[in-house]
Amino acid sequence: MTTDLFSKTPEREIFSVSQLNRQARQLLETHLPLLWVEGELSNVSIPSSGHWYFTLKDDQAQVRCCMFRNRNMLVRFKPQQGQHVLLRARVSLYEGRGDYQIIAEHMEEAGSGALQRAFDELKHKLSQEGLFNEAHKKALPSLPKHIGVITSPTGAAIHDVLSVLERRFPGIPVTVIPVAVQGKESAPQIVKAIDLANRAGLFDVLLLTRGGGSMEDLWSFNEEIVARAIFNSELPIVSAVGHEVDFTIADFVADLRAPTPSAAAELLVPDADDWLDKFIGFEVLLEEAMLRRLQQWQKHLLNLRQRLRHPRERLEQQSQRLDNLELRLKNHIKHLLSDFKNHIRQLEIRQQPHHPQVRLQQLRERVAAHHQRLQTAQHRLIERKQQALGETMRMLNTLNPLSTLERGYGLITDAHTKKVITSSNQVKIGTVINARVAQGEFVCRVESISK
Repeated sequence: MTTDLFSKTPEREIFSVSQLNRQARQLLETHLPLLWVEGELSNVSIPSSGHWYFTLKDDQAQVRCCMFRNRNMLVRFKPQQGQHVLLRARVSLYEGRGDYQIIAEHMEEAGSGALQRAFDELKHKLSQEGLFNEAHKKALPSLPKHIGVITSPTGAAIHDVLSVLERRFPGIPVTVIPVAVQGKESAPQIVKAIDLANRAGLFDVLLLTRGGGSMEDLWSFNEEIVARAIFNSELPIVSAVGHEVDFTIADFVADLRAPTPSAAAELLVPDADDWLDKFIGFEVLLEEAMLRRLQQWQKHLLNLRQRLRHPRERLEQQSQRLDNLELRLKNHIKHLLSDFKNHIRQLEIRQQPHHPQVRLQQLRERVAAHHQRLQTAQHRLIERKQQALGETMRMLNTLNPLSTLERGYGLITDAHTKKVITSSNQVKIGTVINARVAQGEFVCRVESISK
């Protein structure tokens, strides 16, 4: 009786090389978060695909890196051999070769000094040219007739600006000139918007603004083309970029720098309530002045009455006339003040249809329509691809050699060389062969040969 020594041995799990590499890549990408790595560039390669391949090293180790085209388009410099850089990257593994590598999402020159050096150099250059001199600053209008706001229509800054303007003086029209406030296309769009606003002939002051962010996020406002566009603008420009502690080149060139977008809106327009209070004060002062004048005239008339005792009737008529004039003047002042208040109310009513909420609702409806169209197109594309895949699978099943085996045929191969046996001349008596059938395979030994 023979005993199977391996009958109680558990079945071993065997990986293919591709399975092993795939699981290793998944472990690396799952358990290591997005991280920062600093080192020196070497073996920099930029093929026609636009992707960047390079090695990041220090004095003790090195690692292969890749930065895809859609990410390296945002880098403001071209990588050079030996350059010291800082990467924000994720750890991965290239399955084809089993190479451990990192995928870069962001690249900048090592240290925070690169952008700061560029900022300081441009600031010094423009200062030497006189672009920051107070002599070139233009005065802002005390009551703007039309304000142009150059900013992102979806950012937080425009909401703060419009909220303050509506609260302080809702009768002043405001036009938003939409631009990108960060990224590669931001600076050219800002320059184009400033030129457009100057040529439009609608505005008497411009506000260039955006919310806070890192130095890289605000870099569009440190571009030389933006600074020169602000300096060459015929319209006065107020700059309100970032938070109170943020300073950009645009702030130095602009005619007035505000610490925040909300503060810029308060500097641009007066408070309507203050103006109404002033009108009320003027009304009181005018009434008091007229009363004093009337009292002077009454005293003068009394003096004349004392000097001219006989024409009393005429003096009484003049006194009555003055009383009538006083009443008419008071009524006229009240009518004027009422007209001013009605005019302000009409301005408030006229600006309501131009409220940004109405425009935002229209844009939301357009986005929803485009989203529906995109989903419909995706469903159609998926259906076409599924049909094509079904046709391909049917063709593959037709050509599948296993289908032939299922009809009773077998595939005979040499057990040692693994070559397919198609002739009796390829075997000898005693040759070990493998027979593959539709449901598995088995090993045979040649006992006889028939020609």
